[in-house]
Amino acid sequence: MSASKLFLVSLVVFISVFPIFVSGALASNGEDAAASAVERAEGVVVSAYQDVLEAERAGANVSGLLAQLNDAAGILVQARISYMAGDSNETVRFADLCSEVGENVRKDAHRLRDLAVKEADERFLWTMIGSIVSVSAIVCATFIGWLAFKRRFHERTSG
Repeated sequence: MSASKLFLVSLVVFISVFPIFVSGALASNGEDAAASAVERAEGVVVSAYQDVLEAERAGANVSGLLAQLNDAAGILVQARISYMAGDSNETVRFADLCSEVGENVRKDAHRLRDLAVKEADERFLWTMIGSIVSVSAIVCATFIGWLAFKRRFHERTSG
């Protein structure tokens, strides 16, 4: 067999076998990317949940955030189902969408927490001002009452 025929046969075999190895490697790479996307989305959802809890502890109304978080969890389930079915493209799409919703929830939770803390500080300030004014009014009224009582007492005892 001549060198050119050997080269041609080797090239045909290489070309016919090469896609098998490349598609396997690419499929493995696609599965890795899908698994990574799902893990990242899970981390974002967990982080968003923790941020929503912090906002709730601060006194914020988080009912809308919980609905969005529920939507993110549903999208994450779709990503998991796509991953189990072996559809890497849909897995990555759903995982990215879930991450986006989760990040929006995190941003909103931080904003609501900051707003709730600010409102709590303002309520505390107004409560303190109201308390100081009330105590001052009671002290003044007591003093005026004492002066009136003292004057009447002196008028009755001296007159």
